[in-house]
Amino acid sequence: MKALILVGGFGTRLRPLTLSFPKPLVDFANKPMILHQIEALKEVGVTEVVLAINYRPEVMINFLKDFEDKLGITITCSQETEPLGTAGPLALARDKLADGSGEPFFVLNSDVISEYPFAELIKFHKGHDGEATIMVTKVDEPSKYGVVVMEEATGRVERFVEKPKIFVGNKINAGIYLLNPSVLDRIELRPTSIEKEVFPQIAADQKLYAMVLPGFWMDVGQPRDYITGLRLYLDSLRKKSAGRLATGAHVVGNVLVHESAKIGEGCLIGPDVAIGPGCVVEDGVRLSRCTVMRGVRIKKHACISNSIIGWHSTVGQWARIENMTILGEDVHVCDEVYSNGGVVLPHKEIKSSILKPEIVM
Repeated sequence: MKALILVGGFGTRLRPLTLSFPKPLVDFANKPMILHQIEALKEVGVTEVVLAINYRPEVMINFLKDFEDKLGITITCSQETEPLGTAGPLALARDKLADGSGEPFFVLNSDVISEYPFAELIKFHKGHDGEATIMVTKVDEPSKYGVVVMEEATGRVERFVEKPKIFVGNKINAGIYLLNPSVLDRIELRPTSIEKEVFPQIAADQKLYAMVLPGFWMDVGQPRDYITGLRLYLDSLRKKSAGRLATGAHVVGNVLVHESAKIGEGCLIGPDVAIGPGCVVEDGVRLSRCTVMRGVRIKKHACISNSIIGWHSTVGQWARIENMTILGEDVHVCDEVYSNGGVVLPHKEIKSSILKPEIVM
């Protein structure tokens, strides 16, 4: 089987982290976001992954070459010279996806994190006579999204309602699809939306089905959702393989610590924290609801909550970082500095406090 991952463009919502790496290579729970998807695809027998990309493809390919060998999977790029939306990339990669086998192929949005129930999706898809299956997820506020209206018994999609004013359902597109090669015949090589142009057409022909996604789902393409997604992911990890989570008197709730990280005395870490490779957390540090990426040093008695600390940054002694502060790569926060929602671009030194949310250029 094959898969296409829609990588897209500049990842502006996740800046300043995407100023250093393309969004799919930004760490999530201690590994690049896209690797969660590729590993799950490999588990169900996918042998080739095509990345639909229009921004820095060489960085992606160079980085993922290592994983090709480790996972035994082929990873190639299909490069857009202009943004083609969510359907155009399928037409562009037609030769890679339609190999004459007739096997369906996966299409994924690169910033979706879930439990990836791909085996169940394949079984469901092969059990109906449609052309396409989309995964849907239940949400509390459907009026903010495009809602999928479907037959509960069969899963057949009847129609889509964009940001409904009155309640028509609570299921939305989760950005995970399994499509027959015949779907490619419906797509032209031009900027096209799969959600607004292609799927409604397949639904009108009664050939589109939806499967409700079990477990959690989150689009982690922006910082607040990234932190929420981390909580949901760690909660899922607790249920599925609790042995991978950290334990000890200094740990509260779900915490993921890379084996090469060092943690000092008297710390209190958690809930919902990921600490990456090579990090050093000195004595008396307090961490909650945050991600600390590879090579970070957090000095004594610093306190970090609801924030993302980018690669190789330093947080000084008694510093306080909170309220969705995002430090880009190689940012150095001096001792006793306070940041309230600061968004700091890479390679900066912060000597004075950031008292209200602002971007530090």
